[in-house]
Amino acid sequence: MKGKRVWVAGHRGMVGSALCRRLAREDCEVLTVGRDKLDLRRQAAVEDWLTGTRPDAIFVPAARVGGILENSRRPADFLHDNLMIASNIIHAAWLAGVEKLLFLGSTCVYPKFAEQPIVEEALLTGSLEPTNEWYAVAKIAGLKLVQAYRRQHGCDFIAAMPTNLYGPGDNYDLASSHVIPALIRKAHEAKTAGRPSMEIWGTGTPRREFLHVDDCADALVHLMKVYSGDTPINVGSGEDLTIEEVARSVMRVVGFEGKLTHDLSKPDGTPRKLASGARLARLGWRPSISLEDGLASAYAAFLSGEGRGLVA
Repeated sequence: MKGKRVWVAGHRGMVGSALCRRLAREDCEVLTVGRDKLDLRRQAAVEDWLTGTRPDAIFVPAARVGGILENSRRPADFLHDNLMIASNIIHAAWLAGVEKLLFLGSTCVYPKFAEQPIVEEALLTGSLEPTNEWYAVAKIAGLKLVQAYRRQHGCDFIAAMPTNLYGPGDNYDLASSHVIPALIRKAHEAKTAGRPSMEIWGTGTPRREFLHVDDCADALVHLMKVYSGDTPINVGSGEDLTIEEVARSVMRVVGFEGKLTHDLSKPDGTPRKLASGARLARLGWRPSISLEDGLASAYAAFLSGEGRGLVA
């Protein structure tokens, strides 16, 4: 990536911020543009900006994201906004002659009951998890756009599918956050309020894979350097835990010694989601941040106010 001009679309988000931190170690120029100056949902605006700036490479972590509750409340926003972001950037990148583009999908694109660990070929082989299908459908469209532009126009566009991410810059709004930031906030508030317990959604038995966002950013830069292919690549830690196990790890890191209770009226979601990391390992990358270390850094970021949805 030496000497390249690299646009990180969505640089203020958790993944985009991590990519900017990681790219600071590369001999490249990082391009960013704020939402106040460029609405990625507007096709003409995206085309004009890319034609004017002409980056050599693009990372596309930009997306509307949220947890189960947010997906169920705002299905039109999740589907429309993510479709527009993917379509506009990918098409405009082709028009501007961008050398390489990496689009971020998500492992939520896989069928609800996919065989575990999930290989990349499982895409579109079964029905989606209903609690996040709007987001998943838009991400699948982005993955297919990348493949289509490769096949029709010969573009060196690739895609990656990160697992559940956490870390600095996360969203801690309990109405829209994912599981780890929600657990961090719940444990912290229970501790500071002196409560006897903290509550988690569902049974706590679903198994999930988690990856620190700085590990994810490192993997994405690695893929940008070494990979050129039609198949989207899974990006994960290779290990999964139950939600209850993760909750207890969060409690230890936060220092909350109360009990863990369950709200059984809330959904569990997919029973298990573990992505196969075999392809990425063959490309020479493995994660380096353990869950305990990652949770500690995430909690430190939370305490410093580095995140969204925090109460002053």
